[in-house]
Amino acid sequence: MRIGELAERAGVTTRALRYYEEQNLLTAERSPSGQRHYAETAVDRIRLIRQLYAAGLSSKAIAELTSCVIDGKATPKLLQRLAAERDHLDRRIADLTQARDRLGAVIDGASSNMNTGMPCPRDTDT
Repeated sequence: MRIGELAERAGVTTRALRYYEEQNLLTAERSPSGQRHYAETAVDRIRLIRQLYAAGLSSKAIAELTSCVIDGKATPKLLQRLAAERDHLDRRIADLTQARDRLGAVIDGASSNMNTGMPCPRDTDT
């Protein structure tokens, strides 16, 4: 498929696809006229790349890991790296959950103060 079709199917811009190529995250065959042509599997690859970016991985880390994740080729070192990235994500999720819970407690406390007519220290009219 051509770059425009891949972009549409994967929900990204053609510019993003070119960037992924520059970062060695995606490859395309070239026609004699220089047009990019992608395999059907490129849609799933783009989705995985976007998930890994959303998880906070760098393009360098994604490039190192995608051969293990997508092609099924894995060395013990790559599997260790994947496990380390997963553990890092688990820690981030735990930290974000804790921050969300603390924010919820602040909101609940502020709501209680609001209901009793007690102003928050910074909630004064000037």
